[in-house]
Amino acid sequence: MDGVPRVPEQWRPDDSAALRFSVLGPVRAWRGADSLPTGSPQQRALLAALLLREGRTATAGELIDALWGEEPPSQALAAVRTYASRLRKVLDPDVLVSESGGYAIRSLRDGALDLAVAQELATDAEKAKNSGDLCHARSLLNKTLNLWDGEPLASVPGPYAETQRARLEEWRLQLLESRLDMDLEQGCHAEAVSELTALTAAHPLRERFRELLMLALYRSGRQAEALAVYADTRRLLADELGVDPRPGLKELQQRILQADPNLAEPSAPVAEPAAAPVRPAQLPATVSDFTGRVSFVSELGDVLASAEGRVMAVSALAGIGGVGKTTLAVHVAHQARGAFPDGQLYVDLQGAGARAAEPETVLGAFLRALGAADSSIPDSLEERAALFRSMLDGRRVLVLLDNARDAAQVRPLLPGTEGCAALITSRVRMVDLVGAHLVDLDVMSPEEALQLFTKIVGAERVAAERESALDVVAACGFLPLAIRIAASRLAARRTWTVSVLAAKLADERRRLDELQAGDLAVKATFELGYGQLEPAQARAFRLLGLADGPDISLAAAAAVLDLPVEATEDLLESLVDTSLLESAAPGRYRYHDLVRLYARACAERDEQPPSERAAAMSRLLDFYLATAAGVYAIERPGDRLVDGLEPTEYAGLHFTDGSAALDWLYNEAAPLLACVRQSADTNRLQRAVDLLWAAKDLTESGANSHQYETTARAMCDATRAARVIRAEGRARTILTDVLLVSGRIQQAEEEARLAMGLAESAQDATATGWVANSLGLICLHQGRNADGKPFFEQAIEGFKAAGNRPCEATSLCNLSRAHLGMGNVGAAVEIAQLGVAIHAEFGRTVRLANSHYAVGIALNRAGRHSEALSQFSEALGILSDHRQRLWEGTTNFRIAEVHLAARRPAQAAQRAEQALALGCIGGDRMRGNVLTLLGRALSVLGQVDRATACWREALNLYEQESAAEADEVRALLTPATAA
Repeated sequence: MDGVPRVPEQWRPDDSAALRFSVLGPVRAWRGADSLPTGSPQQRALLAALLLREGRTATAGELIDALWGEEPPSQALAAVRTYASRLRKVLDPDVLVSESGGYAIRSLRDGALDLAVAQELATDAEKAKNSGDLCHARSLLNKTLNLWDGEPLASVPGPYAETQRARLEEWRLQLLESRLDMDLEQGCHAEAVSELTALTAAHPLRERFRELLMLALYRSGRQAEALAVYADTRRLLADELGVDPRPGLKELQQRILQADPNLAEPSAPVAEPAAAPVRPAQLPATVSDFTGRVSFVSELGDVLASAEGRVMAVSALAGIGGVGKTTLAVHVAHQARGAFPDGQLYVDLQGAGARAAEPETVLGAFLRALGAADSSIPDSLEERAALFRSMLDGRRVLVLLDNARDAAQVRPLLPGTEGCAALITSRVRMVDLVGAHLVDLDVMSPEEALQLFTKIVGAERVAAERESALDVVAACGFLPLAIRIAASRLAARRTWTVSVLAAKLADERRRLDELQAGDLAVKATFELGYGQLEPAQARAFRLLGLADGPDISLAAAAAVLDLPVEATEDLLESLVDTSLLESAAPGRYRYHDLVRLYARACAERDEQPPSERAAAMSRLLDFYLATAAGVYAIERPGDRLVDGLEPTEYAGLHFTDGSAALDWLYNEAAPLLACVRQSADTNRLQRAVDLLWAAKDLTESGANSHQYETTARAMCDATRAARVIRAEGRARTILTDVLLVSGRIQQAEEEARLAMGLAESAQDATATGWVANSLGLICLHQGRNADGKPFFEQAIEGFKAAGNRPCEATSLCNLSRAHLGMGNVGAAVEIAQLGVAIHAEFGRTVRLANSHYAVGIALNRAGRHSEALSQFSEALGILSDHRQRLWEGTTNFRIAEVHLAARRPAQAAQRAEQALALGCIGGDRMRGNVLTLLGRALSVLGQVDRATACWREALNLYEQESAAEADEVRALLTPATAA
């Protein structure tokens, strides 16, 4: 900071010469961005008194009372005039005016006073809240609270300032309570715990903060702590004020004790007019077991109901075959019959078949249904369409056009008069149908799917095997047609159980063959769409279906198809238009599960030569490996790991910005890991292992830890079965890191020793250095610091020989931890600082943050608390930029240690809560450490019951891990239990 008072971002002037004032902090004035002198404390008190009167005149007597109260100096009036004169010279002309023996501040622009801006924002927030827009309301309240810059009217003397200071501070706390209340309503309970812990420490008698903290803890799964907060509050109020907690707090405690389910969770339709028996009435029968689709029924019903008074209401439903478009449209049309007393027309346009219905033929049938004689029906399409519209004039008719091919087919069939409506279903999204209300119909929700299955099969059979029933509808991909077929087969076979059907559908190779009953077949439905594709579209449909993973990006799809991105996008968007592919998000695409199985079957049947399937998957793996290696190099400049990875033939993406590189890695996590697993039993095994290693940020950040570990274990099994020693050594090196991050030290040691033997056998120097470093860390976790020292020295020598300076520095920082454990504090600080110096050569990397972290630990042990905090703050800023959530949490824990050692328990508790919310490197064992420290801080703050709850949870975690720290926590609990 340069010492110049800042102008808050929320109310900087648009005009560089505009005056601005602040009272929500020190009383200050600016002209544009330039600070203006406001004089002595009494002169600032005068300015504040005038600003807070919002343009009203203050008499001289009122100002004297405001500045000095009941004991003004003898020259008080002269002093007031002097202060006013000085302010007038500083401010713009006509701003500070004299009238009626007093003064006023006038002619200020809107938003010139921070308090006025805050009041306006708070009012808007209340309106947004009342209208149900909590997200916007929270944003507005955050802007309001950010206008405060410390204590209101800071250092301003006088009784008036003191009263206003208390009022403004109380208002701020009320706003804070409102925002925190909205935080909890929107499910941000874990994030709120840290802030509420600090607020209850700062305002121990404010019961609303305590109530919100109890609710946040309960919703975070910390019921014992929530009840402990109540116990601490009750004791504090009794000791300090001799009163009980207010009824709302007592009621919340009882609801928590009773596990009230409502704590865990942040009109009749208008009767339809009776339908008169009029012609035409062509709607097919609706199904008796229609299920779900409530929102779609309501949405389409509203559009159809709006037909009266409009030229024409048109709704077009699109979706894959079997998703239930016709069933929904017919159901909605039947519900809307009362709004169309002059009839309902229906036609199947056969758009998915080889020969779609001709509009001329359809219009002839419609005209006859409306009463036209054959002799009056013209021959041409244009004349028939004109007569159709003429016959509908003055009538209210609903037209259901089912299974349309495209917009060109339906345009001549649309009514063009007020009071009529058209409902269209198609596999194609009719974006070129002007004025249409487009609806994309997706598969059913799991609940709806189970309801449909139950209606067909029978409640008794499903209730007896609910889990198997859920497996069946999941295997059907929640596709209504597939569920109806599967349920119908089961209903027709009384000797089958639901689990028998589930077992049949579990085999993906046979699933499509199982999903057929009578003339209904899922495969046949998909075949209709596939048969209409152009050759390039069909190739794309087949090859993209080979890739596992929930979706695929445009760039990855281009690699699979070996085409430029632009050509790939054209093909994929055309497949989206046919509903054979879904657009998951801009630039991302996915298949329905059953459509993917069909695409793979088509690839096995039609893709020539067959080797193209393997080549496509090889290109995809190359793309992921090349791109992930590039991301690794950006995140860890100078690290030679990328030099030891398998070479690739297909290029990946190139990034110049670290944030964009991380965005790619986290967005691609699921398909990338799926690609690794899919390569397990192929000749792509070594590249797959190297891809997993290059993507190691996915486990260290905590973003995809479980998927990453599952994949690492799969690769260990695959490499062992294939007897590829180098690949197995690397796979076990990766798994060792995963286990270390999650705190499973014993398992990590077993894997590390296997990895070391394999790496040495394969003469893989890259893996050897990494494993040596991991073995050293394992020793640190086990308290064997002297045993860890040679492992770190081995790693340092290996990295130094390979010219891998960043990894050398990382091992130096770890070596400093070993020296610290052996009591060599001075050496620990010196070695860690050497690691910082090396990492600093490569910029603000995660490794630099880790080295600052190591220095901070050593400095804290040396009692140099302020220096330790500085190191941890540096680390935290870098880790936040690089989205290393688990390391952020761990660093917050270390900051909490420093605060507690420096006897700042409130700050320690707040940082510990942040560590719990973020998670930490080290899994449950580290969580136990955080809870133990939080308990110590809370105990010092007098919150003994909550501290005890933390220690009990920590003890449970330590006992599960057989950790030595359990004895320490038992000792902490002993006096608490005795008391």
